[in-house]
Amino acid sequence: MSSALEQLDRELRDIFGSRLLSLVEYGVRTRAARQSSAHAQGRHAAHPDAHPIHTLAIVESLTGDDLRACSGRVKGWHDAGLATPLVLAGHEFDRSLDAFPLEFGAILADHTIVSGANPFERLTVDAGDLRRAVEVQARSHLLHLREGYLETRGRGDALAVLIVQSAPAFAALVMSLARLEGLASHDPGAAARHGEQLLGVDGVLTKIVDLVGVRDLPSTEAARLFPPYFDAVQRLVQYVDHWGAR
Repeated sequence: MSSALEQLDRELRDIFGSRLLSLVEYGVRTRAARQSSAHAQGRHAAHPDAHPIHTLAIVESLTGDDLRACSGRVKGWHDAGLATPLVLAGHEFDRSLDAFPLEFGAILADHTIVSGANPFERLTVDAGDLRRAVEVQARSHLLHLREGYLETRGRGDALAVLIVQSAPAFAALVMSLARLEGLASHDPGAAARHGEQLLGVDGVLTKIVDLVGVRDLPSTEAARLFPPYFDAVQRLVQYVDHWGAR
């Protein structure tokens, strides 16, 4: 356990005592894959906390006093490289799987128990809930690109900004598609390549995912990239819309 996690575990026990049932670190392999991808492409995080440690605390009960006590520790946790922990009471996690199948499903797929009992035994995400969530994510991305393109007013520099700023959300989308397909990889690049095979497109998903962390894109490259990017997102929406009906 890292010193930051030890600090978090100790301070949560100071607050909750025996009511702290489990402390879980999540996104472990996903964070490592993103750091490895950035390093391979010669990029470095702009800030030391660009990849903070994400945690989930399951507690027996949660009060306003508990939240106030936690709020006083948040700065120290951030300084130690920790994201603000997700704190849930009792069976709130398993009862929310249908509401947050993507977010909580990602935790189920990529986590390490730091202390306490395993809160995820026998928990699974319903495939129908996951498909609907991925469809919402995909359709939202398509609408964002469509509206964003209109707002560029034909300017190449604005189009480049739109593509670069959309890249992290698109990387999350292709990871969600991979999860829907049962792909165990936590590497956005691998998820993009898998998505290209599913959708019958050549390289564009990988090109967009590779823009995560990139600050500048030439206007000429943006003009070449946007049409196949937009087409791929439309194909992705159609694929997810009919997923399971084949």
